[in-house]
Amino acid sequence: MTAHWVRVGYCQGNFNSDNCSLGGRTLDYGPFGFIEAYDPMFQMWIGGGEHFSFMNQPMAAMANFKMFCTALVPLLAHDANAVQGLGEILEAMPETMSREMNRMWAKKMGLAEFSEELFVELHALMAETPVDYTIFWRELSSLPRHVAALRPAFYETRGGYSKGSVAMEARWAKWLQKWHAALEREGRPPAGVSAAMRRVNPKYIPREWMMVEAYRSATDTGDYSLVRRLHNVLEDPYGEQSEAVAALYYKKKDERFFDLGGTSHCSCSS
Repeated sequence: MTAHWVRVGYCQGNFNSDNCSLGGRTLDYGPFGFIEAYDPMFQMWIGGGEHFSFMNQPMAAMANFKMFCTALVPLLAHDANAVQGLGEILEAMPETMSREMNRMWAKKMGLAEFSEELFVELHALMAETPVDYTIFWRELSSLPRHVAALRPAFYETRGGYSKGSVAMEARWAKWLQKWHAALEREGRPPAGVSAAMRRVNPKYIPREWMMVEAYRSATDTGDYSLVRRLHNVLEDPYGEQSEAVAALYYKKKDERFFDLGGTSHCSCSS
C-alpha cells in the first residue's frame, strides 16, 4: 500500500498507528493530498512534521507495523514459538519494505532491475529543479533523450532551474544518457518499456486546487458539473484522454495556489 502511495504521489499526512487498520487501510481522511512540485518532505498538514512527509511514509508504515506487533505479543505470550516467529516477521519488515519500494521505483523508471545510482541522482534532480511529480514521470514514460521534452514538468520559479540554466540542463542530460544506457543494456523493445511505464505512471491525479474549485462550485452555486467532469477524468487516470481534458487537468500547479491555506496546506481537522 505504501509503495503504491508513493508511486502515484499520494501523501497521507497523518499516518500514525491509530489511523491504520488491521487491513492496512488508512482511517484518517483529513490532511492528505497529492504532491505536485516535488519535495521529499512534502506534507499538507501544517502540524504533521517530517515524520509523516511524502518520502518518510515507508518509515511511518514500519513504525505502525511495529506497534501492531507489540499489541499482539500479550495474546501470544503463552506460545514462545509464536512470539519468536512474530519477532522474525518484524525484523524482516525493513528488508520487505525496501524490496517493494525498489521494485516500484524500477517500474517507474522502466527498468527490470532497480539501479540505486540512477535513483539517487534522479531524486536529487527532481527536488532541486523541482519537477511536477506526476507530469515528470508521465513525460519520462515517452523515453525522451533530451531535456527539452521534460521542461513542461519543471517549476522554473521554485528551485534551482530557470530557463537556459546551463548547469542544471547538463546534469539532466547526463542522467538521461545514463538512464538510456541502462535501458539499452536490458535490451527490451522501447515501445514495450514506454507502455509499461504509462501503466504505472498516471497522467491525471486529483490535485487539490482542482478539487477545491469543484466542491466550491457545488457548495456555493449547486453546480455539480465540475465534480462530475473531474470524476469522469479520474475514472481513467492512466489514459491519454482528449486534448481538451489534458488542457484542463494535465498541468502544473499555478503560482497563485502555492502557500494558499485550504489548498496547499491544511490543519488536521480541516
